Amino acid sequence: MSDSMLDAYRRVREHSRKICAPLETEDYVIQSMPDVSPTRWHLAHTTWFFETFCLKNLPNYEPEQPAFEVLFNSYYNSVGEQFPRDRRGLLSRPTVAEVWRYRDQVDEAMFELLARSDRDSIVTDEVLRTGLNHEQQHQELMLTDLLHVFSCNPLHPVYCVDAVTDCDPVEEVRWIESPVERIEPVGFDESSHGLFCFDNELPRHRALLSPHAIANRLVTNGEYLEFIEDGGYDDPSYWLSAGWATVQSEGWRAPKYWHLGEEGWHQFTLAGLRPVDEKAPVCHVSYFEADAFARWSGCRLPTEFEWEIAVRDSGESMIDAFGSRWQWTASDYAPYPKYAAPEGAIGEYNGKFMCGQKVLRGSSVATPKGHARLTYRNFFPPSMRWQFCGIRLATDLE
Repeated sequence: MSDSMLDAYRRVREHSRKICAPLETEDYVIQSMPDVSPTRWHLAHTTWFFETFCLKNLPNYEPEQPAFEVLFNSYYNSVGEQFPRDRRGLLSRPTVAEVWRYRDQVDEAMFELLARSDRDSIVTDEVLRTGLNHEQQHQELMLTDLLHVFSCNPLHPVYCVDAVTDCDPVEEVRWIESPVERIEPVGFDESSHGLFCFDNELPRHRALLSPHAIANRLVTNGEYLEFIEDGGYDDPSYWLSAGWATVQSEGWRAPKYWHLGEEGWHQFTLAGLRPVDEKAPVCHVSYFEADAFARWSGCRLPTEFEWEIAVRDSGESMIDAFGSRWQWTASDYAPYPKYAAPEGAIGEYNGKFMCGQKVLRGSSVATPKGHARLTYRNFFPPSMRWQFCGIRLATDLE
């Protein structure tokens, strides 16, 4: 077990380094909005996680930089004070080189810990797996945050010309029907020994599904363009009140990173500014926009359990369920029945955010391979657009 965990640790940590390979030093330090964190901070924070929840269990372990406990604590109040999130980009120190040294020092200590015969008595597999999956979440955030940072630059810098930013063109939409009201088990199956899930995927329980149909593919850029050209951003009847207020205050006229010029619509991507591919799935839309588009099209968004059961039962018939766009659902991010957060600071990971957010299912082109699963619950505020989020439609059946 220690060998496999050590291999997993090396693999995940190395992937963070690979993401940073195309970057210049200046790219690491910019914070372009409060929701974006500098790449340097992501690298340090994920390292702080292993130091805090693993290495500090060792009796003689002393942190190399005690001040890092404040600088790189994200939101764990039971651990201690945190440097304000919206001011992370104001820090010129530690330098990028110092953060890489910090990672190397913690990695060496982790390698020693994972090789110990008594490792299980010091840190559990569950905490280690949480740390690895936590870093994978931040690997996606590094890419989405870098995209936002680069989008603010009129030079339209390219992160990587080979960056995967789009998916294969989609086929004609088909509807996967569930014509009978039924009760289905949902959530992570705890009998799946050896597999990981976050606490917000538990406990497994039963959900009532009304007759419905769900689209076999995602909404395309071309279909969303029809919504734009039909005045979708000018008609309040399609929008929730909070959504319409956001459209007005933010001046939304299209998905984030879309630009209209003399040669038509272009979209800024990690591979630079490119023409909008009308056959590719739409991306970088908020829940408000997804919901408005669904109303305009005479449909609605699926609930998270309609999505989960459709993917479980339909398999590959549900095109781009994973690896394309996170898909907004109609479900509020709330605890499952009899949910209990883990004890201690690790219990702050998910539970305290279960208010005012919407659930997204699936995964995106930026999600590390092997990270997502059927029961994975991502969550963001309904106005969020800088993540790789798209739309899958559903409709009620009589």
